[in-house]
Amino acid sequence: MDYKKLAKSALDAMKMSYSPYSKFRVGAALLTKNGKIYTGCNIESAAYSPTNCAERTALFKAVSEDEREFAAIAISGAPENGEPQYCYPCGVCRQMLNEFFTDDTTVIIVKTSEDYKIHNFGELLPFGFGAENLSM
Repeated sequence: MDYKKLAKSALDAMKMSYSPYSKFRVGAALLTKNGKIYTGCNIESAAYSPTNCAERTALFKAVSEDEREFAAIAISGAPENGEPQYCYPCGVCRQMLNEFFTDDTTVIIVKTSEDYKIHNFGELLPFGFGAENLSM
């Protein structure tokens, strides 16, 4: 897996952010198991609750094109006029990613294409609630 390429894709996606309220840009690049990359950015609304995060934007784009198996996601974030920083997914995004990720799916938290942290998804959502819990 080319972490640098995926990190760069997340940084590029961040540039497309529509974030006039928080002034915090986020980009995500989601890698399918067959090698295709879907990108997303955060898209805000003045009503706040309709706002969509970058991770979910990328995920929804991929799923809407019949992708269901993912190898990794890279996530980048930065204040509007600032440098990228380590930006972890929110709880809602973690729950949505849990729908399609396994515990060992790679999550790359990107500062630059050379500076990033690598986690497995299970580290970010231990004891996640999934479909298997509905039969309990």
